[in-house]
Amino acid sequence: MSSIVTGEAVVLELRPASFAARALGLVLDVIANVVLLILLIILVGFAAPDLDAAATRAIILACVVFSFVIVPVTVETLTRGRSLGKLAAGLRIVRDDGGSIRFRHAVIRGLLGFLEIYVTFGGLAIGVALFSEKSKRLGDIVAGTYSLRQRVPVEPRILPAAPPYLQGWVAMADIGRIPDNTARRAATFVQQAYRMAPASRTNMAIALASELASYVAPPPPAGTMPGDYIGAVLGERRNREYERLKRAEQRNLATGERLRKLPFTER
Repeated sequence: MSSIVTGEAVVLELRPASFAARALGLVLDVIANVVLLILLIILVGFAAPDLDAAATRAIILACVVFSFVIVPVTVETLTRGRSLGKLAAGLRIVRDDGGSIRFRHAVIRGLLGFLEIYVTFGGLAIGVALFSEKSKRLGDIVAGTYSLRQRVPVEPRILPAAPPYLQGWVAMADIGRIPDNTARRAATFVQQAYRMAPASRTNMAIALASELASYVAPPPPAGTMPGDYIGAVLGERRNREYERLKRAEQRNLATGERLRKLPFTER
């Protein structure tokens, strides 16, 4: 994963595509372009079967340029870095600063791509990509672009909740105004706890539970685990906030209904 700092000092975490993902997208694009070339040649053969050798060579050359250069450049320009193969592999070509590519980037990639992919049968592209940090081929290096991985696995969302032995206690507990910073750190801990080493997880759970305890009364039952305590407090806090917002919404709806029923008089 690479980090890019925008002009507003915001850090963007971007995932460059792996060599295997780029190879898969490239193979699919090559297959699509070759199929297009074959169809064009067949179409020209049916449309003009009596051409001489020179005209045939010129038309075939035009079809090659159209299929291997013009079409890829046009598609990448219009889709801002996407193509059939990249769409299937979940990739997108972006600039080194993370922005969308433009026509000049697509042209440079298309012209050099014809050399490194079709003229050298992919040897030059593979050789350069193997020694590039972001698996860039020669066209990417010259154009200042790289392939971005867009399909990122969605991590499971863990909702904090009270275990059975704490449900009675937390339902009667007085949960005060927990600072947003403390609640945010506790919620992050709940989401990331399964990734942490046991010792680090235990130490952080104890620290967060102690911090939350200053806003919760009475204390939990003896023998309560810090992680269970955090989940119970956060879960009950979420439930109470939801109920509070639901009651406020109902009050607003009732007030709106009464206002609509009031008589209106003209002055």
